[in-house]
Amino acid sequence: MKAVLYILFSKKLDRFYIGHTTEPIEERLRKHLSDHTGFTSKAKDWEIAHLEPFPDKTQAYRRELEIKRWKSKHRIKKLINPTL
Repeated sequence: MKAVLYILFSKKLDRFYIGHTTEPIEERLRKHLSDHTGFTSKAKDWEIAHLEPFPDKTQAYRRELEIKRWKSKHRIKKLINPTL
């Protein structure tokens, strides 16, 4: 099973969302942009800012938790664009 860590960005909220999935990323983004409850329902302008492929869901989830523990917007921006 292939998995992917993804980072979404909303200009409206000026916030990142970090997640992982085994679905095609286009389908996962569609779900984030649809009518639902939860953090990503606060904006409809989410864009994919970063992707990291993994061989399985467990490794993608570990990476998600690692990045979330950073609690640093600046560090996430550096991950997305190392030249910053």
